[in-house]
Amino acid sequence: MGETLDRRRLGTAQRIEALRGELIRAAQLCGETACVYMTGSFGRGEASKHSDLDLFIVGRGVPDAPALSRLNQILVKADLIEANRKLGFPDFSGDGEYLAHHTVGELVDTLGKPEDDANNTFTARLLLLLESKPLVGEVAYRRIVDDVIASYWRDYQDNKNRFVPAFLANDILRMWRTFCVNYEARTQNVPPERKAKRGVKNYKLKHSRLLTCYSGLLYLLAVFSKNETVSPADAASMISITPTQRLEWMIAQPELTGARNTIGKLVEGYERFLARTEASEEELVAIFMDKRKKEDYMASAFEFGDLVFAVFNEVGSGNRFHRLLVV
Repeated sequence: MGETLDRRRLGTAQRIEALRGELIRAAQLCGETACVYMTGSFGRGEASKHSDLDLFIVGRGVPDAPALSRLNQILVKADLIEANRKLGFPDFSGDGEYLAHHTVGELVDTLGKPEDDANNTFTARLLLLLESKPLVGEVAYRRIVDDVIASYWRDYQDNKNRFVPAFLANDILRMWRTFCVNYEARTQNVPPERKAKRGVKNYKLKHSRLLTCYSGLLYLLAVFSKNETVSPADAASMISITPTQRLEWMIAQPELTGARNTIGKLVEGYERFLARTEASEEELVAIFMDKRKKEDYMASAFEFGDLVFAVFNEVGSGNRFHRLLVV
């Protein structure tokens, strides 16, 4: 990886350690039965100085018997808010609306049900699998990840020599389509400055959100291409590393030599994106107010998508899993 990502990884790790040092009470309350995990740029290990924290609180158990009592949930949230402000992070988005508590029972039981979207369990579950890092409660985090994997790999024992992770893959594709639909629904009839702000979100969507989803799919597809099956352990390995680390892993695989050049270009494209988004939100909005600059930025976003598509086809080579992801 290049200088920008190396610097961001180091800076992210240092800020996370400082944050953990302020969360002693939250860590004690969570113990080994609940966790707080980061998503977004901190979960991806690529936060800039302008990044805010995106957090989820998840405990073992079910809604009627959560690992964290209601009062302890409040204390954990208070600890997070105090630490967030003390270290100078932006306030949690939506006035803390999304700083919600879920149980692993909710994440698993709502899988495939209509209430999955309404309760935000779909987002919590997919981001857990695609771009999360534990902040406190690492033991509980690992157990929760295993529980969620098991819910997607429920038919594995009967098909372990030819298992296609279709259930998870379809949810990942749904996550990506949800990101896209949500963006389109919010861009109608807005004034120029707000439209420019939405353009910034679109630019980020077509890099970081795209890579979050498709790095997971590409990792699983690469494993299937090699082994003609994907085990729960393979899924756990994918979850344990960030989207950019998945690209690094793919470059190192000898059976993917033919795709190495394209993956390298994909890495370079993401590095350019990270360098460009070192700016503040206000600076980026000003750039997107300039039609010519906006066109240049968005052209690079489409090129990045083309590279993801090319890697997708080179890694899949028309195998059974590849075909399922397309049709």
